[in-house]
Amino acid sequence: MEGTRPARIRQPRLADMVASVLRERIVNGELADGEIIGPQDDLLAEFGVSKPSMREALRILESEGLITVQRGNKGGAIVHVPRTETAAQAIDLVLRTRHSAPDDIAVALVRLEPVCAGLCAERPDRASTVVPALEAAQRDVEAHLDDPLGFTRAARGFHAQLVFGCGNAAMAVAVGALERLWTAAEEEWAGGAAGRGEFPGTDQRSQGMTAHHRLIKLIAAGDAAGAERAARRHLTAAQCHVLDD
Repeated sequence: MEGTRPARIRQPRLADMVASVLRERIVNGELADGEIIGPQDDLLAEFGVSKPSMREALRILESEGLITVQRGNKGGAIVHVPRTETAAQAIDLVLRTRHSAPDDIAVALVRLEPVCAGLCAERPDRASTVVPALEAAQRDVEAHLDDPLGFTRAARGFHAQLVFGCGNAAMAVAVGALERLWTAAEEEWAGGAAGRGEFPGTDQRSQGMTAHHRLIKLIAAGDAAGAERAARRHLTAAQCHVLDD
C-alpha cells in the first residue's frame, strides 16, 4: 500500500543473545545445578560484550530463576536447574492474580492425576520402576498411620510418586506442579485440623491406604482403565476433607 512504511525488524540486544546462550547451557545440562559461572571477567572475554550488557544478561537469567548472581569483586552466578517447584511457583503466581480458589486445583487434579495412573499402568517397565517406587512410598504412609501430619506428608509423597512415574515428562511436570500446590494446601489444612482434633480418624486413614494398595495392584496388572477409575474415586474422597473445611 502506497505510503505505508515497511515494518522495522527489531534487532536482538546483546544481553538477550548472551542470556540465550547461557540459558541453553543450563537446560541442556552443560552447566550443572549449583555450578558457578563466571567470574565476570571470564564471561566478558568469552562473549566480547560490555559490562552493562553482561550484567543485563545475568539479570534476565536471575529473573527467570535460572541463576543467583553473587555480588562483589569476583562476581559469578550460581546455576539453578529448573525443577517442578519452579513451574509450581509460576503457576501459583498466575492463579493468585486470577483469584483462583483451591477448588480449581482440586478439580484439575481429579481430571489429570488419574491419567498419570493410567500411564503408569501402560509402562512396559512398570514392574521394575513404577511398582517398587509406589510400594516404598506406601510403606512410608503405613509407618505414619498414627501421626496425622506425618501421614499427610507421606500420602502426598505417594501421589507425587504416582505422577512422577507416569513416564511422560510433560505430564509429570504439569501435573507435578499442581500436586505441589495442592500439597501445600492440604498440609496447611492438616495442621489446623489436627490442632482442633478434627483430623480424620485411623479408620478413614486406613481406607486411604487400602485405596493406595488397590491402585498399586491395578498398575502392576497393567489395567490402565481400572487404575484411572480407582485414582479418580480415591482423589475425590480424599479431597473432600480439605474442600469441606
